[in-house]
Amino acid sequence: MRKLLFENLIHLPLTEPAPSPSDAAMEELATSVDEAARQRLGRSLSIRAVDAGSCNGCELEMHALSNPFYDIERFGIHFVASPRHADVLLVTGPVTKNMREALERTYNAMPAPKWVIALGDCARDGGCFAGSYAIIGGVSKVVPVDLHIPGCPPSPTDILRGLLALLEHVSTGGRAS
Repeated sequence: MRKLLFENLIHLPLTEPAPSPSDAAMEELATSVDEAARQRLGRSLSIRAVDAGSCNGCELEMHALSNPFYDIERFGIHFVASPRHADVLLVTGPVTKNMREALERTYNAMPAPKWVIALGDCARDGGCFAGSYAIIGGVSKVVPVDLHIPGCPPSPTDILRGLLALLEHVSTGGRAS
């Protein structure tokens, strides 16, 4: 134990540098998402996140949206606990057999208009888990998907760009065109 303590005092911590986008670019992107949400919905955007069986890489990037650097809450984008209050269902990971019914119930509990985003490569087609006995496949095999955001995992700015793209291309009928 003492050896580990001394090694940690000598070696520098392994941290990543801060994200490269400028504060102005990030604020402009988030403001665009907020304006598009208010035009389409008349209010801020509420997101319900569901982990359908992922490795948690996408969740880390998704939760980074709430950190002080991105701080999407200041632009009116909120993560909600109940699907009854959500506009967007953000699904990560491949859908496992045990999560199929829960994902269907969550989708059915959402009020219209509702949109589904498959976040990451695994949510698109099963990713590295495809072919497993416990995996059904991508999110689109269980619920209709309006947008796929690629990446393993996608960055927080890619997630914001995806939200903006979804809101800009959504028809008034509630489905992406």
